[in-house]
Amino acid sequence: MTSTAPHEATRRGDHLLLTTLRTTAPRTTALVLIATASTGAALLLPAVLGHTLDLLIGGHGRDGTTHRWVLLCAALVCVPAVLDALGEFLTATTTARTTALLRRAALGHVLAAGPRAAARMTPGDLVTRLVGNAAQAGTAPATVAGTVTAVVGPVGGIVALALLDPWLALVFLAGAPLLVLLLRTFTRASTDSLAGYQRLQGELAGRLMEAVGGARTIAAAGTAARERDRVLEPLPGLSRHGHRMWRVQGRSSAQATALVPLLQIAVLAVAGLELSRGRLSVGDLLAASRYAVLATGVGMLVGHLGALVHGRTAARRLAEVHALPPTVHGTRRLPADGDGTLRLRGVGAERGGRTVLRGVDLVVPGGSTTAVVGRSGTGKSVLAELAGRLADPDAGEITLDGVPLRELAHDELRRQVGYAFARPALLGGTIGGTLAFGSFTPPPEAVVDAARAACADDFVRRLPDGYDTACAAAPLSGGEAQRLGLARAFAHAGRLLILDDATSSLDSVTEARVADALLHDVAARTRLIVAHRLATAERADRVAWLDGGRVRAVGPHAELWRRLPEYRAVFEG
Repeated sequence: MTSTAPHEATRRGDHLLLTTLRTTAPRTTALVLIATASTGAALLLPAVLGHTLDLLIGGHGRDGTTHRWVLLCAALVCVPAVLDALGEFLTATTTARTTALLRRAALGHVLAAGPRAAARMTPGDLVTRLVGNAAQAGTAPATVAGTVTAVVGPVGGIVALALLDPWLALVFLAGAPLLVLLLRTFTRASTDSLAGYQRLQGELAGRLMEAVGGARTIAAAGTAARERDRVLEPLPGLSRHGHRMWRVQGRSSAQATALVPLLQIAVLAVAGLELSRGRLSVGDLLAASRYAVLATGVGMLVGHLGALVHGRTAARRLAEVHALPPTVHGTRRLPADGDGTLRLRGVGAERGGRTVLRGVDLVVPGGSTTAVVGRSGTGKSVLAELAGRLADPDAGEITLDGVPLRELAHDELRRQVGYAFARPALLGGTIGGTLAFGSFTPPPEAVVDAARAACADDFVRRLPDGYDTACAAAPLSGGEAQRLGLARAFAHAGRLLILDDATSSLDSVTEARVADALLHDVAARTRLIVAHRLATAERADRVAWLDGGRVRAVGPHAELWRRLPEYRAVFEG
């Protein structure tokens, strides 16, 4: 969850809704016009019916004028049906387009924020916001249009009652404040309940995704029951908020159901009295009964307001995604004669309120291989993350060939810095697409050469369609997936290549072959490797030993092994 103040989040959510409404203004306007035309026809129908009834009662049944009025009645019945069908179609398409727009925009903010998005929101919560909340907020244009026309009907009904007889409108308006109070109470209570419900829904989704991702670990540890209880812990709160929403809606609907008939009866009673006094005709009485129904349609606003509350609270959660700070890039390029020297000066980093790196000074000479070693939790992966600017340090500066990473243009940074991870994501559709996936598309021969260097070419060619095999149809072991990740990094090798535990699933023989290729066959000038194995540290030109978030020593592995017992303990323990 973010730490955004509630009022600020609400302001951002309202701004997002307004922006969405401006973007969909033509369609929203069309919806309003269609619904208003349908409501206008519904408002005309009682008057026309009443006048036609008076003509028939007056003995004008065979008159041609009466026939025209009957035809007009039929038209006023058919036209709203056609308009409503057109409105339903436009509502569905507008909602679908708006939802797609909101999801695309939110996903863009997530990708622009990069790894820091996951630091602020759990993956499950992000999925809930991008899928469920975007769909709820996507209904806003159609709901606004529906709410506008839901007001037009009652207002038009009241005006029509006043035109028939002012006393009819006054009787209705006497009870109107109760309806307004009902709607206000409903809106406030629904907003509070729904905000809590959506928050807990995102929390539950986040815990569920964590459990699914760690299913094997949970099974191996025999903690399925405990994990089930942890995932479902928010459920009682979710139930409370859900039941409260239903109680609020049920109570409001019941109150509206009780109040509306009373108002209609009051209007009809006054209309009957006016009929007995000769101030209204029988047709006017019929029209008054219909307008009383339209006027009390203000109770239908409960449903529209409920939908608006859903959309508003959902937009607030989407606005928190939009508030994720993006990674801002500069415009500079690396010097053409640079050798790939990486330098960290006074680098510090915090994760989850804990200082992970503090005052790190490290130089990785151009053209060399530096292994970063240390016990678990010492900040090795965070250092690798910062070294290629997947995230920015909280203190200090990192430069590549003398240029601060913050000042590099985005395309220059991603062309010159390559990554391979312990659990690579196989993006690109096919195996070949996965290896070519990156800021630029290498030629097919370069992809194959990279696969050979990563010891992946042999098993790829044994797949049903070789490099054209769909990733979903390729059963891969952890080591094979790592080799594909390495191959992708090799194919896009720039000035700096960073490997974060990218060979942990390889057997010793394959790792040795990959290490040899890394040193001799890969184009990257400088290599920074997060290492856990002794053999990796032995092959590197230099080793940077991290301990307690600081660089304790830098030098050849043999030298550190000989003079530092604590360094030896990293591998021996």
